[in-house]
Amino acid sequence: MSSKADFESLRSLGFAGISGVFASVGGPTENPIRAFRLLNLTDADMYFTNDVTMSKWYVPAGSFVLYDVQSNINKKDDKSVFAIGTQFSVKEVTAPSSGLVCVECLYQR
Repeated sequence: MSSKADFESLRSLGFAGISGVFASVGGPTENPIRAFRLLNLTDADMYFTNDVTMSKWYVPAGSFVLYDVQSNINKKDDKSVFAIGTQFSVKEVTAPSSGLVCVECLYQR
């Protein structure tokens, strides 16, 4: 039996919903996440996290970061994935005046 990669629904948040306090970007994940991309399509630098007690990922204005947590493993092994229910959040480094942020999540089904 072969497994296939798929993406969860795109998560996004417009610049007006972003402040100096972490705000959720969409809802929590519905699958174990093996790879994800954080896109900052605003005109300001951002911090992202999956734990609102600390900033974990810095993403400059107009750029993205991509993390391959476990997408290159052939078997379904959930030892190194982001768990179901992971919530991605964002806060500003500097205040944005346009754009949005997005989170894309890849999982194995």
